[in-house]
Amino acid sequence: MSTMKERLHTGELYLPGDEEILEEQFKCLDRLCDYNLTRPSEQAKRESLLKEMFAEIGPDCYIEPPFHANFGGKHVHFGRNVYANFNLTCVDDTHIYVGDYTMFGPNVTVATAGHPILPELREKAYQYNMPVHIGRNCWIGAGAIILPGITIGDNVVVGAGSVVTKDLPSNVVAVGNPCKILREVGEHDKEYYFKNRKIDYDTL
Repeated sequence: MSTMKERLHTGELYLPGDEEILEEQFKCLDRLCDYNLTRPSEQAKRESLLKEMFAEIGPDCYIEPPFHANFGGKHVHFGRNVYANFNLTCVDDTHIYVGDYTMFGPNVTVATAGHPILPELREKAYQYNMPVHIGRNCWIGAGAIILPGITIGDNVVVGAGSVVTKDLPSNVVAVGNPCKILREVGEHDKEYYFKNRKIDYDTL
């Protein structure tokens, strides 16, 4: 029979208050606290802490404190050049994968943890975790929420305030609650960057 700690990554029901889990979790959260207490001028210290905190983190990533994570980033995998604005919350009870050049607006939540619908099981504090995959070069708008088990493709824009309840394919703009595909990324986007504002390639 698997231990509670082993069930973190299997999708099985488990008890998050297990002593073995909590011992590891508190160590991770102490490092997260250190990160959030850094000063803006301490960029080298932040970079060093992120390498300790994360499962994987590529070069040139930037996470604006405060950063919140159930395991302090221990189960978070960032590619290179990932940017996160204030208050990124990673409910990283199991693995979260984020591709290169992806950006998070303020107050985004990426959740891997869920609780059973059955009240009797919730009363006993049972939980399950499902991994989240976010592709390369995505823009996750301010206040978006990504639910457990979701996969988002490459080059996806998720509109501000969206709640992503289903997988999203690559190269789409998706908005709303529940989040739905608005359109594909296409020729229009090669000419305009915002409403009627044209891209002036000569100045870029």
